[in-house]
Amino acid sequence: MSYTLSYIVSTRNRIQFLQIILPLLFANIQPDEEIIVVDSNSTDGTQDYLTELHSKGKIHKFISEPDKNQAHGWNKAILMAEGEIIKKIIDDDLFCFSAIQKCKNYMLTNKSIDVCISNTLTTNLNKYQTIEYESRRQYYLQWKLGKVKSFTFGDVSMLIRRSSIAYIGLYNTSFIMMDYEFSLRISYLRANIAYHTGFNAMSLFNTDSVSSKVLPKELKIEGIRANTMYEYSGDQANISPYSKLKIFIGKMLYRLGIWQITSQVNQQDYQIDLREIYRFCYDYLNSVNECEDFTFL
Repeated sequence: MSYTLSYIVSTRNRIQFLQIILPLLFANIQPDEEIIVVDSNSTDGTQDYLTELHSKGKIHKFISEPDKNQAHGWNKAILMAEGEIIKKIIDDDLFCFSAIQKCKNYMLTNKSIDVCISNTLTTNLNKYQTIEYESRRQYYLQWKLGKVKSFTFGDVSMLIRRSSIAYIGLYNTSFIMMDYEFSLRISYLRANIAYHTGFNAMSLFNTDSVSSKVLPKELKIEGIRANTMYEYSGDQANISPYSKLKIFIGKMLYRLGIWQITSQVNQQDYQIDLREIYRFCYDYLNSVNECEDFTFL
């Protein structure tokens, strides 16, 4: 079968999030799309959960084996994809599937487009009713006009043409903040990037994410490496705004003890609270995309 879109997921020990995002994905997937899940040898019940979904045909492709790092896992998922377009689904973030469909159809119609990105919404588990708008539009337009050689954007909103991987390349496995390097590389190579003025996704920050555990010294070193490679002078940040905010909020909440996932939290109560948070955020994300006729730049 020929697929127009491959949804890819790379995960490890995130069953509480997968049990929310995957049913939503199942409810929105189209007949000409596929779901690929790469599990990094989870030990929290994720393997059994995903194996059952795969056996029922809910997931098209599934593997569970150790990864070297998160970029390694995502690269495996990309290489398994058969769709003309690839959409990364991060297990703890939220996605507007109607907006994703608009981007997919735009890319299918405009075959020269390598990558499509969009505005995003951001919030955190501690104050999930406080939602902020994030846009890379001004930096995209500066890049489009040739005023800068590269710019950063979070990959949470990104759709990428599978055939463009041969030119753009896979994620750099030597970077922890792989989306930062990847976005700079894509723009530096002058890939054809389309910008959707709607909102494909919402980043929901939590202290259990990979990026929240990265040391500032490591981020600084990675920022210098990537900035030098791609002649990026920055826009008052050494990492993408999404990643920087994620790390800052995560570390502050953890240090203050305001929000943590610990063994003291009843798992059942946590699941109920988490589902309510995601329900609220999904309703907000979808409503934002319905209130205006967004376009492509």
